[in-house]
Amino acid sequence: MNSWIQYVKSIPTHMDYEGQERAEKLSRAIILLFGIVGLIWGFVIQQFSQTMYILGAGFVLAALITVPPWPMYRRKPLDWQKPQSEVTVKQKKKK
Repeated sequence: MNSWIQYVKSIPTHMDYEGQERAEKLSRAIILLFGIVGLIWGFVIQQFSQTMYILGAGFVLAALITVPPWPMYRRKPLDWQKPQSEVTVKQKKKK
């Protein structure tokens, strides 16, 4: 049980800023594409419900591709500054 918890905690849950931008653009493109295709198909067969089904499939596909933090969204992580202790910060303020 403990090894399973450690495995779950080891799963990365972050995206870098460029990955977030990439995911947003990709989700917009997928939804737009499915919306246009759905609108055209629904118009051709005169069924608005088909338009909604196709658009819903686009939302699901976009969510599966862009919501999880896949490795393609974690290529450029930020290098964070090391935390400073309070003593070091107080010594710097005195100088």
